[in-house]
Amino acid sequence: MAIKQLSPEQVRNWTLEQKDRWWLENVWRGQMPQLTPRAMLTGMLLGGVLSLTNLYVGSKTGWTLGVGITSVILAFATFKVLSRLGLGREFTVLENNCMQSIATAAGYMTSPMISSLAAYMLVTGTIVPMGTTLVWIMALGVLGVLFAFPLKRRFINEEQQPFPEGRAAGIVMDALHEGHAGEALLKAKLLTIFGLLSALVKVAGSQAIMARIRLGRLAIPEYLDGWLYRIATPRLLGTDLRQLTIRPGSDLVMVALGGLMGIRTGVSLLVGAVINYALLAPWMIARGDIHGSIGQGLTQYGFRPITMWALWWGVAMMTTASLFSFFSKPQILIGTFRSLVARQAAKPQADPLRDIELPMWVFVTGIPVVASLVIWLAHRFFDVALWQGAIAIPLIFVFALIAVNSTALTSVTPLGAVGKLTQLTFGAIAPGNIKTNLATAAITAEVASHASNLLMDIKPGYMLGAKPRQQAVGHVLGIVAGALVSVPIFYLVFLHNGPQQLISEQYPMPAATIWKGVAELLTRGLSNLEVSARWAALAGALAGLTLEVIRVLTKDRFWLSGVGIGLAAVMPFDNCLAMFLGAFLFWLVERRWKDSAGVIDRIVVRNQEPICAGLIAGGALTGIAVTILETFVL
Repeated sequence: MAIKQLSPEQVRNWTLEQKDRWWLENVWRGQMPQLTPRAMLTGMLLGGVLSLTNLYVGSKTGWTLGVGITSVILAFATFKVLSRLGLGREFTVLENNCMQSIATAAGYMTSPMISSLAAYMLVTGTIVPMGTTLVWIMALGVLGVLFAFPLKRRFINEEQQPFPEGRAAGIVMDALHEGHAGEALLKAKLLTIFGLLSALVKVAGSQAIMARIRLGRLAIPEYLDGWLYRIATPRLLGTDLRQLTIRPGSDLVMVALGGLMGIRTGVSLLVGAVINYALLAPWMIARGDIHGSIGQGLTQYGFRPITMWALWWGVAMMTTASLFSFFSKPQILIGTFRSLVARQAAKPQADPLRDIELPMWVFVTGIPVVASLVIWLAHRFFDVALWQGAIAIPLIFVFALIAVNSTALTSVTPLGAVGKLTQLTFGAIAPGNIKTNLATAAITAEVASHASNLLMDIKPGYMLGAKPRQQAVGHVLGIVAGALVSVPIFYLVFLHNGPQQLISEQYPMPAATIWKGVAELLTRGLSNLEVSARWAALAGALAGLTLEVIRVLTKDRFWLSGVGIGLAAVMPFDNCLAMFLGAFLFWLVERRWKDSAGVIDRIVVRNQEPICAGLIAGGALTGIAVTILETFVL
């Protein structure tokens, strides 16, 4: 059935009390089961497992993805089958919603491990103990929940902000539970089929596994250009293309990521990859500014030495593009604080949702308590002075407002920009202290990110009439589940050979590379950089600013993204190429067959998210499993 919502005029003109009463009378589903034991267990299991997809994707791209839609379809299909077998009853729509809250909270728990914590270990050359990581990321997650829910009343109840990704999850749940049964089962089947396909390709790509089962001749090569090198060895300015990472890969996960990100970002990544690996890298290698390692009597290059030079122009471009994009809409900042002041000055009104929303005393007491714990943990674990940790807490509030506003409008949480703002702040407060720079930036950026992403997951609950206080409990359960599953796997897969092995061509860790690079730049100064890298950073900063100005002036019609181009500097060429191909493929199919009422429109165009989600989940989970088998078993 159609989801009920207020008209734009009602959103503008009604008071918060009127909006809350309308929601209570028209949307709230009363005592429909929501946080049931099976919803909790399913959400924690699916969230824990799906958090590994973000571990895989994040180590390759620096991004984390919402796993809500994937978990919703899997849970719906599971209980639909159990119901038909007489082994249980179907999920209610609110059970599924609460389950996705738990699962998505679990999925976000990998963010510190592929960014700030990984950068900290790279910089210090030491492995942070697993117990420390568990306690640290769970404390940041809980603080993010406490900051998120007070903002929920303003951004969701009062302003009715869209939170596009959360709204999409709400629409999918409504379609599954209230819509045509055939369409719902088709989504589940597509997710399963493409998940199995991606898993099969990942297994077939393991030479060790295929040899063990005596199918070595059928193994899929990691790169698809082997035939070319039996004929010739193509080079650019004397450098083998393989050492420039310019080669097609066989990772379907990267193709699916491109399908989700869209053509604008896909094109931008390809443009950035061509600039970095086909133009700048061979030029800088020929000049001697990119330093390789000696192996087998030859100088070896590859992703790591190239990115140590290239990250500076990439980071500069992403920073100026991100900051200009945000501050180009000053009304967001002004409106945020004006609304908060207006709310404080308004006369108290009766709260129709006082028995449904999470009580305010939870935040009034919880934020100081958990914030004090985070400050002490930063001091205990990372040697951050207590007063410096305390400065980071009010910054969370400011940056959370910034991040939530962005997420509410675009579904993009500016984690990178928020982290860099904190790094700049503490570069002045604690000059030369790289540990403090990274740890304090982690506090503000990760907590603001949690608050923003969790609000996006509360949005479908508001659309479907759920109980916010039960979703709050669900988020905390998801935090625990995601940490308990993803942290041990992170240590097992990425740290078994020490922190120096965190960055590799297989797992380039672009987010950690950026955090590390910015911290080193702010604490050591520019004198350690090659002169060419400094000029490249200046050019990247100006280019990022220029591209964003053009984007604003053309009202988003300009195709290239400064963030996308800059990101290509810290990702291998083959990953950028695969994501472009995925974005281009789905863009082409949609452009050719959308609204054609044919089979391709019904199966592919209308089900792009389940197809891509299946490819990502199947390939990422199997990729982690294959890495473990190859490392410790085969």
